[in-house]
Amino acid sequence: MAKGSVSDPSVRQLRLLLVLSEELHFGRAAQRLFISQPAFSRQIRALEERLGLTLVERSTRRVELTTAGEALLPHARAMVDAADGLRQAVDTARRTRTLSGRLVFGAYAVALPVIRAVVERMGRLHPGLDVELREVTFAEQAQVLLEDRVDAVLCFGPLPPGLQTLEVATQHRLVCLPDGHPLAHRDRVTIAELAGIPLVNVADRVPRVYREFWSVDPRPDGSPVLATDHRATTLDTLMSAVCLGQGITFAAADVRELMPRPGISYVEVTDLSPCSVVLAWAAARREKPAIVALRGVVREVCGATAGAGPNARWWDTPPPTPTPPAQSGQTP
Repeated sequence: MAKGSVSDPSVRQLRLLLVLSEELHFGRAAQRLFISQPAFSRQIRALEERLGLTLVERSTRRVELTTAGEALLPHARAMVDAADGLRQAVDTARRTRTLSGRLVFGAYAVALPVIRAVVERMGRLHPGLDVELREVTFAEQAQVLLEDRVDAVLCFGPLPPGLQTLEVATQHRLVCLPDGHPLAHRDRVTIAELAGIPLVNVADRVPRVYREFWSVDPRPDGSPVLATDHRATTLDTLMSAVCLGQGITFAAADVRELMPRPGISYVEVTDLSPCSVVLAWAAARREKPAIVALRGVVREVCGATAGAGPNARWWDTPPPTPTPPAQSGQTP
């Protein structure tokens, strides 16, 4: 740098100087900004070197700004305020941009009130975006995402690599037993008590991570999982097989209310880990604006449902929320 020239200081360095001018103590200033004191001191020295000025008088007892440091404060404040204003303007522009095009939103039960609430909310926030609802089975939910046939799916996990998720709710897992089974009228059972009872099998194309989780394979005691000759791809097929006494299956707790079936008993399994309801999308399309917007709306709608009271269910219609300016949402 030529003698007498000044290298432009960074906004961060000027922000540190402003905080130091208020605290007049390197340790307190660093703590306030959640950085280490040595790192704070190095930045102030770097600022002084850039400007070719001594801004701070340091001693073992006190810290004071020099005359030059005091003279710079109003200009530093103006630059920091301008940078903050620019960032706020960018955030506002991102929130208010209108989305257009098409979003294909899949779900295992498109008639759920919460699905309708999400679609309606998307419509209010982004009237130029065409949202198509598509029913998706557990057998195809991963593949349609990986093949870009849908943009996002509200479903049960777990899901294979290449997909990302936002957890919406967690639930207990139940065992679905035919009414005539000796365990059917129990309030709860353990995994060990279900050993040796055939499980209604699902199609081979269902991802392994999903099949193993929902068949509880391997079992805690190492006992083999017996499977029927079925190749089920839908929850309806699984439940029909249970009704006919052909086997048992595991399901999320909400199935007891969403799919009440004569001939089936839903019994809590005390030693099963919970399952998750998730919004899923392909990792490669994480930043697609419509998917970013959908994540924000699902957080808002499902969060409102979860906070609606102790008896609220995540799939219920959430309480109404005010409509802010159209926004694209933020990534998690």
